[in-house]
Amino acid sequence: MDIRELRYFAAVYRERNLTAAARACFVSQPSISTAITSLEAELGTTLFIRHKKGVAPTASAEQFHTLARRIIDEADAARSLFRKPSTKTNVTLGLMRTLDVPRTIALLKPLTARSDVALRLVGSDEPADARIISKSMLRKDEQFVALWSDRYVAALPPSHPLTLKDKLRTADLAGVPLIDRCHCEQSAFFGRAAQRRQTAAIAQSEDWAIALVAAGVGVAILPEGVARGNPDVAVREIEVKVTREVGLAYLASAPLADPLKDFVGKLQKPRGPDRTGRRAGARKTLSPSR
Repeated sequence: MDIRELRYFAAVYRERNLTAAARACFVSQPSISTAITSLEAELGTTLFIRHKKGVAPTASAEQFHTLARRIIDEADAARSLFRKPSTKTNVTLGLMRTLDVPRTIALLKPLTARSDVALRLVGSDEPADARIISKSMLRKDEQFVALWSDRYVAALPPSHPLTLKDKLRTADLAGVPLIDRCHCEQSAFFGRAAQRRQTAAIAQSEDWAIALVAAGVGVAILPEGVARGNPDVAVREIEVKVTREVGLAYLASAPLADPLKDFVGKLQKPRGPDRTGRRAGARKTLSPSR
């Protein structure tokens, strides 16, 4: 086995999906599949069980991940041990408050791993060279490169009666106290029933919304990565498919620093075919848009 195979394994373990892992590693999906097959043959065990929505790690993968992660971290430390100090390019990246943490970590690693970059993270409303935001937050003078889509789910207090259902409909929330957010994505779930919903509180941010749900104030419709990241709430699917698109936004009129230019170039680079046979890079959402 080599360090590259271990990195691909760690990405699949994190993403639970071969195509998403390939996207995070900036390689084709067959490269990921080959690496996993090679590791399974060398270790003499099955690491992942394939299913319709992606893959599930086996007990062997759970055990192997700790060791693989340690090897990867030590290899990264060894690589930087004897590097000579270089002139660093300052890169300021704005992050919206609520992001899927594992995906954000994987996204930032290509920048933090560079010895010529001094990365500074600020809020999405502060001056920055680029921003990782929801597309609904895009400004008129910015271009947008899509990174991933978050589906919306219902976040409920653990003892709420609606936790007995696997999937919620709009009608299920009639008369139920809700933590409201002024997001068009959330409004899409309620549709014409928006006027009849019972608002218990208006949260100024999604992290406040999740805190109010955990406190038992009401139910909130939130991005899945935000909701599942909190152990104090229960999560249920919703019948209406509602998503938010998260991506990298940057000024169309200002030149990007070289590290960010390389970073954007990798995001836009066409990738190998996914399971549907369509090239991932050919998706319209991966093209810069206003």
